[in-house]
Amino acid sequence: MNDEYYMKMALRLARKGRGRVSPNPMVGAVIVKNGRVVGKGYHQSFGGNHAEINAIKDAGGHVTGSTLYVTLEPCCHEGKTPPCVNSIIENKIKRVVIGAIDTNPLVCREGVCCLQNNGIEVKTGVLENDCRQLNEAFFHYMETGMPFVTVKYAQTLDGRIATATGNSQWISSQASLKFAHQLRTDHDAILVGRGTVDKDNPELTVRLVRGRNPLRVIVDSELSLSLKAKIFNHQTSAPTLIATVKKRNHPQYKKVASLGVKIITVKAEKNGKVDLISLFKTLGKNKISSVLVEGGSQIITSVLKNNLANRLVTVVAPKIIGSGIEAVGDLHISNLASAKQLSFQKIIRRGDDVIIDSRFMS
Repeated sequence: MNDEYYMKMALRLARKGRGRVSPNPMVGAVIVKNGRVVGKGYHQSFGGNHAEINAIKDAGGHVTGSTLYVTLEPCCHEGKTPPCVNSIIENKIKRVVIGAIDTNPLVCREGVCCLQNNGIEVKTGVLENDCRQLNEAFFHYMETGMPFVTVKYAQTLDGRIATATGNSQWISSQASLKFAHQLRTDHDAILVGRGTVDKDNPELTVRLVRGRNPLRVIVDSELSLSLKAKIFNHQTSAPTLIATVKKRNHPQYKKVASLGVKIITVKAEKNGKVDLISLFKTLGKNKISSVLVEGGSQIITSVLKNNLANRLVTVVAPKIIGSGIEAVGDLHISNLASAKQLSFQKIIRRGDDVIIDSRFMS
C-alpha cells in the first residue's frame, strides 16, 4: 500500500464531517502500523475532537512507531481543543503524512515545523489538490478573509426562474429540492433579498435532510420587511440577520430587533442599496466562511456584477414557459470576450432535472 492509498481513505473519512464542522475544515486521519490500519478518525463536529485525536483514541493509544495520514496539517495552537501536534508527539508517532498545508495563519507550516523539531518524519502534499478541493470554502476564507460564495438557482430549460407573474413554485423536482437543502446545511449562511421574502415567504431552513440550519441573511435596504415573514420564526435554531442601510433611529428598527433578529447597518451604493462587498466583508469578519445565495434576480445579478461569486449551482428543469423572469439581469457585458467564464466541475441528475455545478474562473 502506498501513501496515496491511505490518504484516499482519510479523505473518505473527512467527508463524514460535511455540514457539521464549519467554519472548521473537514479532516480525516488514518493510523498505520506494521502495514495494518490500527486507527481511524475524522472531525465530527465543530468544537469536538480533531481527526488526529479521534484516530489515536480509535487505536487505543498503541501507536508508537506508526505512521499518521491526515488530510490537513495538524494544528499547533490552543483553540477549542488542545494542539493536535502535542498528542502526536506524546504518542511517539514516527511519521506523519499530510495532504494539504493549513493556510490558517495560526497554523501555516508551524505544525510541520513542530513535528520535525521533535524528530518526526513529515511528508506533505499527498493528494494535495483533492484535500484542498474538499475544503475549498475553508481555504478561500483563510486566504482572502472573504466568505466562499455559492450562487444557486433553479431555472427552466429556456432560462427562467419564474413566470412573468412571478410564480416559481416549483420549477425543480422534489429530488432537486432535497439537494438544495443539502447545500444549505453545507454553508454557514444563506442569503436572499427582501423581494424573495416578500414574494415567496420562505423559511430558509434545512428540512429535507439532516443537518444544521445556516444563518439567514436578508438584504433589506429600506428595512421594510413584513414582521409576519417566516424568516422571523425559529430564531433559536435558525437565527436571522438583516442587512440594511438604515440606522437605529429608523422607525422600523426597534420593531424588527424586538423579534430577536440581529440588524447590521451597511454602507449604501450610489443607488441607495446595500453595498454587497461591504456586507460580505462584514460577514467574513464575523466568521461566516461560506454563503449560499438563493436569490432573487437582483441579488444574484449584483453578486455577479461585483465578482463576489466563487461557485454557481444551476438546476435546469425540463420545462419551457416562454416570457418570464431571468436569473441574471444586465451585467453590462457588450461582447463575448468580457463574458464571465466558468468551469463545469460536475453535472448530475436529480429526478428529471440536470444540476450543473461550476466554478468561476478568475
